[in-house]
Amino acid sequence: MASTFMGLETARRGLTAQQSALYTTGNNIANANTLGYTRQRVDLQQSQSFPSVGQNAPMIPGQMGTGVEAGSVVRVRETFLDTQYRSESSKLGYWENRAAALSDLETIMNEPSDSGLAAAMDSFWESLQDMAVDPQNAGARAVVRQRGIAVAETFNYLHQTVSAEKADAKNELGVSEKAMNTLLSQLDQINKQIGSVEPNGYLPNDLYDKRDSILDELSQYANIKVSYEASGGNALAQAEGKAVVTLVDDSGNALGTLVDTDGVHQIKVNHNVDDTAVESISIGDTVIDINNFNSTGKLKSVVESYGYKDENGQLAGIYNDMLTELDNLAYTFATEFNKVHEEGLSPNEITDGDQAISFFADSESGSIGEREGFASRITISEDIKNSLDNIVNADPSNPTLGDATYVSKLADIFNNNYDYGNNSEQSNFRNYFEGVIGSMAVSAQEANKMTANSATLQQTVDNRRMSVSSVSLDEEMSNMIQFQQAYNASARMVTVMDEMLDKIINGMGVGGR
Repeated sequence: MASTFMGLETARRGLTAQQSALYTTGNNIANANTLGYTRQRVDLQQSQSFPSVGQNAPMIPGQMGTGVEAGSVVRVRETFLDTQYRSESSKLGYWENRAAALSDLETIMNEPSDSGLAAAMDSFWESLQDMAVDPQNAGARAVVRQRGIAVAETFNYLHQTVSAEKADAKNELGVSEKAMNTLLSQLDQINKQIGSVEPNGYLPNDLYDKRDSILDELSQYANIKVSYEASGGNALAQAEGKAVVTLVDDSGNALGTLVDTDGVHQIKVNHNVDDTAVESISIGDTVIDINNFNSTGKLKSVVESYGYKDENGQLAGIYNDMLTELDNLAYTFATEFNKVHEEGLSPNEITDGDQAISFFADSESGSIGEREGFASRITISEDIKNSLDNIVNADPSNPTLGDATYVSKLADIFNNNYDYGNNSEQSNFRNYFEGVIGSMAVSAQEANKMTANSATLQQTVDNRRMSVSSVSLDEEMSNMIQFQQAYNASARMVTVMDEMLDKIINGMGVGGR
């Protein structure tokens, strides 16, 4: 038969279990505003019934319950929502950085405006039209020279400013690389701590929370997949184990392991020989060609902003593309303008003989040389700087000083169609530049739209995750009252059992005395 004191033990177990639940509720309330904290609960389970099955088990009508016991303290968290959140986080990290880069580029180009490249070119064209009205007017030629200087300086400024933004992107690339490796090292340390706790039969919930927060932060930089490997020993069934973090592409294919049970495989961004573009990404000993690095995240976006070598070995990227377009515009315009200018005659050439004077030049080599980087080097030739009479205003076939018809040919360059060095359909300067600015604007608009969409999706998933994992003070207050009442009932049960035992011990066997 059951022990006389069995009821006391059942009540004691009730007190202990409800007390544990109250302690956990108090911990939830205390951490209601702690960033990254996941609410916890005590898994209450029945203790083993009496009697247990066996040959010598007492013959009683049936098994009786022996109370309750606290199984373990577990986190209330949904892994599927974590996976969704990290997926949206990587997309948001990519589009946010891309939108910021394009926004900076729009600010630099400043089109349409009264101070951009298009305005400088229009002013130069207008000065040529004014000179055509009175080709012999020294003041008109002075305005042409000054407006030409303004065009060259505008190209120089834009190229230098975009190059500075590219340099900033390179620094940001280094910061992102360092930040990722720091997070990976932290994950490795937490893995080791978890591996030392779980085999002893405990659940290190605080370490789980810290690890999940780091994984959330890491997911901003690249698309990651997280799996878990058991710690072994006497680990509980609820133990999560050590995290294995794999960098994957957008199709879910593994590109390399970042963290496993062996330690950290650091990520490294590899540049080309002249340090102007990214060639590959290394994960430990694994080298991934940049054109195969299709893992959406901030890291990929920064690489695309700074620049990389495409499959054809050409420089590509947001800033590189704009630098190339500026070089194409400056080189084509200067070359074509010089052709017409060199064919005409200036007052000095009429007096001293044909010299084929160039209007624009390369600040490094004098004559126009390489296309690459030319927008940063375009300037007015020394001949034009030294004398206004070196500006052409006469046709060689009719060397009359002050030929408005030939000056108009210089102005017509703005409206003639040219190929700007990328084998594209020919167009005039204005249309080509409008296409460049329009393409940039469309890309910026798309980036802003995708940033808003990604932010909305991430927030939606985060709200769902918070509804599961965050602390609700109303719910915790209800739980506190529930566990308090259960604790009080168990305490009352102890009192009842005490009165019963008092009657048995002190009241039985005294009848008839």
